[in-house]
Amino acid sequence: MKKLLGIMLALCLVLGMVSIAAAEDQITLKVAHIGPTTGAAALYGQATRDGAAIAAEEINAAGGKYVVELINEDDEHNVEKAINAYNAALDAGAQLIIGNTTSKPCEAVGAQANVDRVFMLTPSASSEAAVEPDNVFQICFTDPNQGSASAIYIAEHKLGTKVAVIYNNADVYSQGIRDTFVEEAKELGLEIVSETTFTDETTDFTVQVAEAQNNGADVVFLPMYYTPASMILQTAAQKEYKPIFFGVDGMDGILGVEGFDTSLAEGVMLLTPFVATATDDKTVSFVTKYEAAYGIKPIQFAADAYDAVYVIVAAAEKAGITEGMEVEEICEAMIAAMTEIEVEGLTGTMTWEASGMVTKTPLAATIVNGEYVFE
Repeated sequence: MKKLLGIMLALCLVLGMVSIAAAEDQITLKVAHIGPTTGAAALYGQATRDGAAIAAEEINAAGGKYVVELINEDDEHNVEKAINAYNAALDAGAQLIIGNTTSKPCEAVGAQANVDRVFMLTPSASSEAAVEPDNVFQICFTDPNQGSASAIYIAEHKLGTKVAVIYNNADVYSQGIRDTFVEEAKELGLEIVSETTFTDETTDFTVQVAEAQNNGADVVFLPMYYTPASMILQTAAQKEYKPIFFGVDGMDGILGVEGFDTSLAEGVMLLTPFVATATDDKTVSFVTKYEAAYGIKPIQFAADAYDAVYVIVAAAEKAGITEGMEVEEICEAMIAAMTEIEVEGLTGTMTWEASGMVTKTPLAATIVNGEYVFE
């Protein structure tokens, strides 16, 4: 008995030493998530933060080469505060950045990170300017790609021929998508019968909706975020106007707008690479974990950030990132690696151009019974 006990103790000692050695061999990647976790765009930033956390937990539990240490900073969807958040992340030891969540803060931080030579992978900032610096790559489509893909989808699926466009002329995201949508729509023979604008301060959309209705638009294209979209749908319902409303990824979250009657969104379509109702194993696993952790269904932004963490690790492996490398060294190695990897994520199978833009297949979802469903 004593001999058996001695063998067991020796085995435990050996296993413990192996575990310690394995832990010592692992390399920690200090990754900052920067996004608006408070303020007007908090729904997006909270989603990217929480999606990234799920991925980091999975990667760390798997016991692979890399351990991901997340550093979370709130930029409040504000350019000045985004720079402050970036500096705070670097002070906390960040080597890589997942961020920023929204375009204008990402453009500002990306420019500074380019000077400092810090690698960035934005889950959801979609402006072309966001990826102008060579150190910034995207998980989501750029605004122009969303605009042209939306027009192609509407034309190919024969959703309508007379199209109204309502867009925010004070927002680079909305303006950029509008520009390429209109250009592509004309090439495809779609007739733009109405174009109206609004700004961030607009709360009454009576004029915009009335013009679309009076000009006989059977499709209304909404390149915008979910808050103004919810007000447009409310106005259309009041006017008993029932075209097909077609939006983009910024509208993901409309079902969570406080006080919004979600039945008004029934039949709304939007371009998105992810829906929580998909039945593939990867999506089911992610949604189950997300709901258990946060009590809500994940939106596309959460899936974007989940993918971003896995992409960071894949690129780090390809780049051969090791312990003790300087941030500048890591940046140059990651830039080179990004154009050489392919990652199959929640939001599609992704490759990257040297421009930082992602290549993957756009998909459209329809809101049915209060849920996003792929056609």
